[in-house]
Amino acid sequence: MLNEFWATASIAYKTLVFSAMGLIAVGIILTIIGNTSHDQGMAITSLFVIGLGLVLHVVGMVVRGQQVRKGLKK
Repeated sequence: MLNEFWATASIAYKTLVFSAMGLIAVGIILTIIGNTSHDQGMAITSLFVIGLGLVLHVVGMVVRGQQVRKGLKK
């Protein structure tokens, strides 16, 4: 079952997961750059980027949960 999880996931779920991971990674990079260059604006902006990535991750979990529940009813 564990190795089938990613294989049976929809394109929407995979897109949400990779988008979330990308936004979180960009946010972390912006945090590092903002804090090392003492740019408070960039550091604050990075928090919003990380937050958006986390929201997309939660949306992806909801989408996957709905797909699993739909599959269990069959």
